[in-house]
Amino acid sequence: MTPAEIEAAASRLFEAEQRGEQCGLLSLAYPDMSLDDAYAVQDAFVALKEATGLSRIGWKIGLTSRAMQQALGITTPDSGVLLSDMLFHSGNSVPNGRFIQPRIEAEIAFVMKKNLSGAGTTRADVLAATDYVAPALEILDTRVMRADPETGRSRVIFDTVADNAANAGVVLGTARHDPKAFDLAWVGAIVTRDGVVEETGLGAGVLGDPVMGMVWLVQRLASYNCGLSAGDIVLSGSFIRPLEAPAGSEIQANFGAFGEISLAFE
Repeated sequence: MTPAEIEAAASRLFEAEQRGEQCGLLSLAYPDMSLDDAYAVQDAFVALKEATGLSRIGWKIGLTSRAMQQALGITTPDSGVLLSDMLFHSGNSVPNGRFIQPRIEAEIAFVMKKNLSGAGTTRADVLAATDYVAPALEILDTRVMRADPETGRSRVIFDTVADNAANAGVVLGTARHDPKAFDLAWVGAIVTRDGVVEETGLGAGVLGDPVMGMVWLVQRLASYNCGLSAGDIVLSGSFIRPLEAPAGSEIQANFGAFGEISLAFE
């Protein structure tokens, strides 16, 4: 994609979010889009949002489960940027109309106490640089249609990555834990919507261990000569399938001894 095409695609995403209406598939509009192009569109989209006064507060890792990777025909996760207007806390309510088609995922959040970068980053490095881990929900949304109404073609990885990895919000629980206090592969959650159990999962669904999701992210960022910063919130990847969260939904996520989260959609 040319620089002009990248800016035009980012503007389509930004305008779709502002209107609360999805735009068409970018992969159809730009059939030669590559993964690098998609990340360039993401950067331009985030820059447009930062120009409104928002600031970066961290990162999200997505597509960490084999099921989701196979559904999109890929073998690697993706990543997106968390911004200051995306932060929610357990017990909050999401105003009706805030998102277009919100969905929920259960994750473990890492909050950094030190900067971390480098292609040689290890699991031990991640644990040493982490201040605490906490139960979290990610709010997904999509500025891009899930499928083209004329052709029936579904979104592909380029659409998702360009759309800031479908990132819309992060909900932090109140519990805080030393990252070495739990075997995070065995930390799981029971997620209910309106009192009905909809999804369950374990941290092992994230590349076998959520810490390895963090390793992947730091190593990917190293290729762009950047990394994580002290204070960053990082969503390490979902271990449940995305759960639809229509208006009026009451979401509860019980992580057992790790903590609980509640969220309402007005």
